[in-house]
Amino acid sequence: MTLLLLSFGGFTAGMLGGLLGIGGGILIMPLLRFVMGLEPAHAAGTCVVAVFFTTLSGSFKHFKLGHIDFRSILPVIFSGLLSTLIFSLLFFYLSNKDTWLDVATGVVFSFVALRMIWEGIAEYLKKRRSLDTGARIEGSILAKTTIGAVAGVLPGLLGIGTGAVLVPAFALALNAPIKIAIGSSLACFSLNAFTSSLLKLSQGFVQINMLIPLCLGTLIGARMGATLNGKLNSPFLKVLFGMVFVYVASKYLVMFGRV
Repeated sequence: MTLLLLSFGGFTAGMLGGLLGIGGGILIMPLLRFVMGLEPAHAAGTCVVAVFFTTLSGSFKHFKLGHIDFRSILPVIFSGLLSTLIFSLLFFYLSNKDTWLDVATGVVFSFVALRMIWEGIAEYLKKRRSLDTGARIEGSILAKTTIGAVAGVLPGLLGIGTGAVLVPAFALALNAPIKIAIGSSLACFSLNAFTSSLLKLSQGFVQINMLIPLCLGTLIGARMGATLNGKLNSPFLKVLFGMVFVYVASKYLVMFGRV
């Protein structure tokens, strides 16, 4: 039953990640933390490895769909890698701060939930505007470097994806089409997640027995989600998941009372 639950959770997270460009950690983290009962540090470590496979599979599919131009996102990738490395090292010293990690994760999840609700409503009302520049992400090197550095904090410190930062930054700040923003977000995060995964493995924060069924699920789900992204409009889905994640975030923020 545990293996089936982890596989199904990984599949669902992978599909969500491939569809919306958020990595899938927003589902995997509460699954590991509240259902499997892992401590925050081990949940974060196991989550980021599973999310790496989500982003790898999803970004490959998005690349085939023509949603990624790697040259235009190199500044985001490099600054994100450096930021992830720094905060992954810091994670080791904060790993025993269970309440702090829970509350920080809850804050990030709240932001993701609100962002998804807003995007869903905005798409439904057709108020979103973006420039058709193919797969290229426009913008200055400074802007892209700053976006990457900020996004790299999440996988390094909390073990969750950068989609919470990258998708809205690409779509809103750099005015990229939403499908290009999603594909580029997954491509940038795949390298960040790889760096964070290696460090958390070496630090002993990854539960290998739970990781295998999770990764099998995410690999399949991410490709399916990326395929659906190319065919479907998803405003209702974004609002629905946003409402669910408001509840998930509230479970983390309840931990604030323990501080």
